[in-house]
Amino acid sequence: MDMVAPVVYLCASIRGGRQHCASYAELARLLSTYGRLLNPHVGNMSMHGAEAIGTLQGDKRIHDRDVQWLEEADVVVAEVTQPSLGVGYEIGRAVAMNKPILCLFRPEPGLQLSAMVRGAHDRTKIIVRDYGDDNLAEILREFFKPYLENESLTL
Repeated sequence: MDMVAPVVYLCASIRGGRQHCASYAELARLLSTYGRLLNPHVGNMSMHGAEAIGTLQGDKRIHDRDVQWLEEADVVVAEVTQPSLGVGYEIGRAVAMNKPILCLFRPEPGLQLSAMVRGAHDRTKIIVRDYGDDNLAEILREFFKPYLENESLTL
């Protein structure tokens, strides 16, 4: 049986702060090698306009689009270094949808990951990992391994 590359949704802070945007861009680049990334714009360093500023109409459109993408996704990867209400909401929705979730936290002085995220780690459906430039590729390989075990995987 042929395996198909997974559809991937990336959660990362937009309005909560873009301090880690370079990490989001690299993560988006790497994720696109594992499957179809629904929202590569999350890593766009010049994101502005309705995505970043928001209007009531724009907010509703963004919410509905992103929930639709969450529903379509096979897996969810959440960059959780920058605290973000939106990322927390998306993780909660993904849990309710029974999606496999990888939460990635980049340890930095003065930052601590929420116990609600770190404590959700169950080693099966929700994986929480600390990462840096030296181990990100290996963490992603390990997470996506079930999708890559068949050599006939179509990217």
